[in-house]
This record gives sequence, structure tokens and C-alpha cells, in this order.
Amino acid sequence: MAAQTPPLSELLLQHRPGHALPQPFYNDPAIFEADLEAFFYRDWLYAFPACLLEKTGSYQRLKIGAYDVIVLRDGKGEIAAFHNTCRHRGSVICAAAQGRVAKLTCPYHQWTYDLDGRLLWARDMGPDFDPSKHGLKPVHCRTMAGLVYICLADEAPDFDTFAETVAPYLAVHDLSNAKVAHQSTIIEKGNWKLVWENNRECYHCAGNHPDLCRTYPEDPTISGVSQDGVFPDTVEKHFNRLEQAGAPSRFRLSESGEFRVARMPLLDGAESYTINGKIAVQKKLGRIPMNDAGTLLLFHYPTTWNHFLSDHSITFRVTPIGPQETEVQTTWLVNKDAVEGVDYDLKNLTTVWEHTNDEDRRVVEDNQQGINSPAYEPGPYSASHEDGVIQFVSWYLDRMRASHLPDAMAAE
Repeated sequence: MAAQTPPLSELLLQHRPGHALPQPFYNDPAIFEADLEAFFYRDWLYAFPACLLEKTGSYQRLKIGAYDVIVLRDGKGEIAAFHNTCRHRGSVICAAAQGRVAKLTCPYHQWTYDLDGRLLWARDMGPDFDPSKHGLKPVHCRTMAGLVYICLADEAPDFDTFAETVAPYLAVHDLSNAKVAHQSTIIEKGNWKLVWENNRECYHCAGNHPDLCRTYPEDPTISGVSQDGVFPDTVEKHFNRLEQAGAPSRFRLSESGEFRVARMPLLDGAESYTINGKIAVQKKLGRIPMNDAGTLLLFHYPTTWNHFLSDHSITFRVTPIGPQETEVQTTWLVNKDAVEGVDYDLKNLTTVWEHTNDEDRRVVEDNQQGINSPAYEPGPYSASHEDGVIQFVSWYLDRMRASHLPDAMAAE
């Protein structure tokens, strides 16, 4: 007989600092639902680059747990989001993953909504029917320096602190003048936290990422979090050189640990994520004057990490699908005037991260399979190489304890 999973409150209290999480955190359906409630239904979630919605009526459909959301560019040129649920009998309105519409029309009974969510037409509803009371339900939506975020909560948490901190770093990358060169979506058969834990360290890089290691340093001071803000002289010189050139670079970690931004160097002589280490796009995206500016690393839990380089940018979105299944979407952005085959070669642009993503998928899936074994026991993290993982797990546990052990947290 399989052992019964201890209550979540007990698991939260029993976790050993500096160690991996117990098995149920990675495969238990009840804890997965608790994760959705605590994070994905409450926090600001990265959606996609704003340039995906180039024209009025362009939309993207997002599924997050039980929710189905339409994000679109409205008639005023603003980006807005709505629940993809007709106010008549609940049918989805947009069935495709993306598209462009003049109006939002429910395919079931043709109730028709304007791009601002107002109900415009509903047939034969009688003289007492008030269309103004049946508009689409809005979803909180913000655009920050060319990146779109949504929040499913009734009352959204603070977004301004994040935006005010990060927007100056992103300004020099000029994402308002970007276009999507390529986008890939893969499914990793592993828990969303394993996807994040793998991302937060490069302890595994040498044995798994031959192409990435041509340009990205394994140095934990680059891939970690350095909560004391102390970096080697080479990194400090990199910060100073870029900031003197007008590109904010110095490490910033939010008080809660939810987001981090820092412009870190690549390996000596490397300019971009390519096999030969040279820039991939001749018509560069942004206003950074030197090619070897490294990468602006931005993570924002629970949904996104990013790399903003001197020639192009790459965003990643993490979406949990089930206790042991996670979607990872990667988007390569280039200057909107860059011409494929002239200014860049698509294979050269994408090879390193296409390979790295697939290698990470295998790593995460192997990790999940091992954790599923009854023999699994949480082991210790390397304090030097896995401090980023420790930081992520600490952030996760702090939030879960605040949600499920409020009395214990108040007593600390």
C-alpha cells in the first residue's frame, strides 16, 4: 500500500533548509492545485512580448490552470485582457490560439463584443435586457517596456515596484521596435518547480549544454543570486563599463526575492548566443554601443526568465499544465526592420537555445522520474553552485507558508 501524503502544512514545517523539497511537492495533485492558487491565480504572470499584437484586433489566447484568457490590442491601440468566457452561457469566444478579429463574436449564439469588452449585440433578449451589465469580465493587464503581464486575481498585487525597477534596464533594448523572429513551445514532463530549479543554476551546464557553454559562463557568480551584492572585479568592471555607456547593469534583487535583474558578462570575447560566439543579427535590436555587452538577465517568478543581448532578445514563459507537466515557450526578438537571410540567419540565431531547451527538457524529465521513485530522499544543495536554487525554494516556501501557515508566520 502506498504511503499517505502528509498534510501540506506538515510538509511546509518539516522542510530542511538547504535541501530539495520532499516528493509530494513535485508530483502530488493537491499540492499542484495549491501552487496554482498561491501563485498563478494571484501573481503577475508574464504573457508575451507586446510586438506579438501588432495590429488592432490581434489577440493571443492563454490558458493558466482553470482559466482561459484573451489578450488583445483594442481599438485605442492599448493591450487589454478578458476572460475567454461568453457572458451568455459561457462558451469560449476565441477558439484559436491566436488571430485577429474586428469584434469578439461568440460562435455559439453570436453575442458580439467590442474590443474593449462591451457587449454590442445579443439577439432577442427582450426589452428589459441591459447590455451594459453583460460585458466581458476583464483581467488585469499591464505592459512594461514592451513586455505584457496579466494577473488573474480579483485585486492585483503591486506591479509598479517591479516596473519602476526593471524598465530603465530594458529601455536600451528598445523592445517597442522589435518583431518576433521565431517562437518555440515545448512540453517538459516535469513539475514547474523543477523547471525553475534547473534554470536557477549552471551546476549542470558542463555535462549537459555543450553549445551554451561556448558563450555562457558556468561561474556561479553569474548564474546565482549573490544576495550580498558582492561580485568579482571582472563583473564589477563589466557593470561599470556598461553603465558608463548608458546601459543600467548593476545587480538588483527584489526584497521578496520575486524578481532579479543584472547585466552579466558572457565568456571572454563572446558577443551573443551563437555557435561561433559572434552577434547573430547585424541590424541590432536596441541602443547598446558595444557587441560584447553580455546578457541582461531578468527573472520574475513564477513565469519568466529572459536574456536581453546587444543584438537580439529572448524571452521564456513557464506555464504549469499538470503536477508533472510544464509548458515552456521561447520567443526570439529582433529589430523589426531586420530581414531574415540578410541581417540574420534563423538557424544561427536559434540553434543554441533550441538545443539548450531540449537538453533542459531531458534533464527535468530525468529528474522528475527519479523523484517519483519511493527511494527518493531530498538531498543538500551546493551552497556555491546552487544558491539560485536555494533562493527560489526559499521564495516558494515563504509564499506557501504565508498562505497555509499564517499563524506560524506571524509568530516568527
